[in-house]
Formats: sequence, C-alpha cells, structure tokens
Amino acid sequence: MTTEFSRVERLDTIGGEDRQVTIEADEAERLALARRFGLVALDRLTATFAIRRDAGAVIARGHVSAAVVQSCTVTGNPLPARVEEDVALRFVEAITATDGEEEVELSGEALDTIEIEGGGIDLGETAAETMALALDPFPRSPDAAAVLKQAGVLSEEEAGAFGALAELKAKLEGKA
Repeated sequence: MTTEFSRVERLDTIGGEDRQVTIEADEAERLALARRFGLVALDRLTATFAIRRDAGAVIARGHVSAAVVQSCTVTGNPLPARVEEDVALRFVEAITATDGEEEVELSGEALDTIEIEGGGIDLGETAAETMALALDPFPRSPDAAAVLKQAGVLSEEEAGAFGALAELKAKLEGKA
C-alpha cells in the first residue's frame, strides 16, 4: 500500500540501540493528507522517533506535531488546530492466530501493536494516523452554539432529561 506520506525504515537498518529519526511532510504530501482526512489545510506535519529492535519487534517512541485547519461542523468556518501528541508503538511480524487460541489481554502500559508489512515500518503513515486520531472529530467554532440556537436546535441541557424536567416544571408552575 502506498501512502501520501511514506517514510519507510527498513528492518535491516534498525539495531538494538535507539536511533533518532526526524521526518517532515512536504507541501504535496500535506495537501494529499489534508484531502484524505477532510481538512481545510495541513500547514505542518513533523515527527521525531527513537526506533530500536526489541525481542522480535521494533519499538518506536516519539512525538508528532502538526498545524491544521479544520471546518467547524456547524458553521463551516475554518478552525486552526494544533496537534502535539506523544506516540509509543510496537511493530511486530504478522500475527497468526491458531484455532482455539484465546485473545491476550494487554495491560494499560502495553504499547499499541502494529503488524510489519513489506520488510519495514512506515513512520510517515504512523505520524499521519497519529495526527488524525488526535484531531477533534467534531470541531466547533466559538459562535456555533449561537448559530444552532438561532436555527432552533436545542442544546444538550434543553433537549436532555433535565431539559424535559425543567419544561414539565414550568408547565406545572404555570397551571398553579
């Protein structure tokens, strides 16, 4: 699979000691990623990783930084956002399940695990996915609530159970 921002580190170049890798998406890559993730713009995407071999796996720890522009889900107005996200992953050879084998429960400290494909790990795709997962899936501009109210959409407080009780109370008090 070819991705918009591919930075593959071949397995045969990764040793037992931490090696620092810094990557940055160029303009064409940022434009393609913005389209993929439905962003107005992706102004910057950089990442720094320390990678090393560890007991049949590759460990990648680092930080992803991005500057994006999203659309407000209510108004459509552009909303600048920043991503500053730490990442810790364990890349492993393809996992094959055998019949009757139970799932393994991982502790909270366990690293997210990704299967290695094609003899390397793609740190560019790792950075892109980390950025996308860190973004607010429903960004709202400061004026979104006013726009919704003007359109007649009730707030969560007005529409929820407490809103219904407040409405019932107001009706009862009006009858008294």
